[in-house]
Amino acid sequence: MNKQQPLPYRMRPRTIDEVIGQDHLLSEGRLLQRMIQTRKLSSMILYGPPGTGKTSIASAVAGSTDIPFKMMNAVEHNKKDMEIAVEEAKISNQLILIMDEVHRLDKTKQDFLLPHLEKGLIIMIGATTANPYHAINPAIRSRCQIFELQRLSIDDVIEALHYALQDKERGLGNYEAVLNEDAARHLAEAGGGDLRTALGSLELAVLSTPSDEDGAVTIDLTTAEECIQKKSFQHDKDGDAHYDVLSAFQKSIRGSDPDAALHYLARLVEAGDLLSIGRRLVVTAYEDIGLASPQAGPRALAAVEAAERLGFPEARIPLADAVVELCLSPKSNSAYKAFDQARESLLRHGTPDIPLHLKDAHYKGAEKLGRGNTYQYPHDDTRGWVPQQYLPDVLRHDQYYVPKTTGKFERALAEVYYNTEKDRRT
Repeated sequence: MNKQQPLPYRMRPRTIDEVIGQDHLLSEGRLLQRMIQTRKLSSMILYGPPGTGKTSIASAVAGSTDIPFKMMNAVEHNKKDMEIAVEEAKISNQLILIMDEVHRLDKTKQDFLLPHLEKGLIIMIGATTANPYHAINPAIRSRCQIFELQRLSIDDVIEALHYALQDKERGLGNYEAVLNEDAARHLAEAGGGDLRTALGSLELAVLSTPSDEDGAVTIDLTTAEECIQKKSFQHDKDGDAHYDVLSAFQKSIRGSDPDAALHYLARLVEAGDLLSIGRRLVVTAYEDIGLASPQAGPRALAAVEAAERLGFPEARIPLADAVVELCLSPKSNSAYKAFDQARESLLRHGTPDIPLHLKDAHYKGAEKLGRGNTYQYPHDDTRGWVPQQYLPDVLRHDQYYVPKTTGKFERALAEVYYNTEKDRRT
């Protein structure tokens, strides 16, 4: 083992038994575990956050078989490299191709690999941080089992840190290092579940800390804090986690939880993603607050425009105001839900004929055709409405809009709606 290689690289699991965490994939009876036990692998994609062991698990899975394997990177290796891999596969009858950053395969490389995946000559194990349902070509995706890796728990990371300290062959066992409990927890928590970050920080702490009189190296909380100075903020604007944060952001506003919404806003602000924040705030104002507080939409738009003009860091101020207001505003989705039902009815029934009295009557001969002859002008009635049919005959009994009473404005609309409903359906 080359001790010059970084600790996270040296400590990669060599077999499945050395993998820490991911019990939902590797515990007894799970599909991936069954594939390994029976040595019947099919092409697969491993995806999840950084530092969860995608490439390591891919190597361990490949190493659990008698099939030769080769590691490649979708960005660094070209089609010629893949042609060489296929020739090697023909010699050995089969080859496991571990493809890092598999979502970056371009069309030329995909087209080359596809027939070999179909024949089983190449078994590809792809690794990526991107959700394959968003980022990977369906032709490749449909030929692969998809396994999602989960972020390691704090206890999982602590276990891995202690294991690295004890391993004399690949780890730091020759340094007689002692990792205090609070220091271990800090490295695990500050790494955000990224084992690579935690192991790299541990190695820095051990190598930079002088030994005591007995030759022991003690890593305390202060040392750990110095070696991993900032919590790992993992947010890829183009990755799966980005959409998860946006989803949680809107759902927290919809659920009227300002504390949670501000948390997700902070994550988006730290990522510098003003565009997505603004879009999500405006759509939330109209989708989730809607008629319960009609001014929420214009105010959210004004806050977004102010934030865009101010830029960060001041942009956080109008954004925070808008988030709290939207969280604590009454909620109603009645208007757009009514539209969705109207559209569904349209697609089901087509375009039934418009009642004659509503058709255009502003041309010569319209009267003879019966256009508009019986139309009653609502403004001529003191009530402001008149009993007449507006929907086509086949739809005359349909009701799409169902008012909510969560806000004063829509309660007033509901009163008008129910007062006029009978007359509209006469």
